Amino acid sequence: MADIWFVRAGKESIYAEDFIQRNIVAIGWPELGSIDPLIAKPKLIQLYQQTFAGHSEGRAQVSVSQIIRFMQELKVGDAVMTHDRDKQIYYLGRILSDCKWRPELDPELRRARDVEWQLQISRSTLSSDAKNTLGAIQTLFLVRGKAATELQAKAIPIQQALATPKPTVTTPQSSPTEQSEVEREIRAELLEKSEQAIEDRIVRLQWDQVQELVAGILRAMGYRTTVSPRGSDRGVDVFASPDGLGLEEPRIFVEVKHRPTTTMSSQDIRSFIGGRSAGDKCLYISTGGYSKEARYEADRSSIPINLLGIVELRKLFVDYYEKLDEEVKSLIPLKRIYVLAD
Repeated sequence: MADIWFVRAGKESIYAEDFIQRNIVAIGWPELGSIDPLIAKPKLIQLYQQTFAGHSEGRAQVSVSQIIRFMQELKVGDAVMTHDRDKQIYYLGRILSDCKWRPELDPELRRARDVEWQLQISRSTLSSDAKNTLGAIQTLFLVRGKAATELQAKAIPIQQALATPKPTVTTPQSSPTEQSEVEREIRAELLEKSEQAIEDRIVRLQWDQVQELVAGILRAMGYRTTVSPRGSDRGVDVFASPDGLGLEEPRIFVEVKHRPTTTMSSQDIRSFIGGRSAGDKCLYISTGGYSKEARYEADRSSIPINLLGIVELRKLFVDYYEKLDEEVKSLIPLKRIYVLAD
């Protein structure tokens, strides 16, 4: 299969939904403003250093290389992909346009190319080698060889899925500044891959294990919890409060939906909060993410409700790991690794 350009949708894929709904891929650095797509690299480096005076020379080289690559190396017709970490889905498509400056969009989306999104792949179906290849932290990189072939083989049409719930500047020897930048990139990539590995492990848990994981996190935060038994149809999977009886506030009602291939809708949110009363607090956990309409429904709800996806759940798990019960820790055992600080 042909190479595939991977364009990251911001940190932790926060712009993935914008990419898909607006049919674009985009990169940041909006502070540079509109740039001639054919600008020479030395000139762009000069502009970058003027705009980001505090950035090191190594960081300038890396960033400018990414911008030049996006504007000049990607071509109309090339295969392109991105990742929605909240939904654990990779999307594949074709580039339809040259790079354009889109001032009407969010600042981080203004340097964009039009895309026809065609296919999607669940991360859970990929091999460990493919996942490792796709864990690179660069804003833009090429996916080649076996990983590209596997992506194509396991991809399904988006509509079908929805219906079933660079030249670089080199020197003979790297300067200390450039070495520091390389080390920063290595540390960031290790962190990114470890975060995604934890998210993969959460996805592989059984539904009742995710329920216990959520209850364990709440206990680590200082609450007492009650977990609904398997088969219960009370509409609440976990209940938490300071005293465990609900006599002290906050009274927290939790719904856990462990359906990695299913995005929660506005109706799902309405059904959950429909039985709640004033003073109740609600948590909704979905390992398959949420539609934009579901998030709107939560935002305008008169009952306070917080929607947590796989990324937020992973963050809480790591943040409170040392305080978790041993049984909960055993669901996803972690080992602390130290890296050199800057």
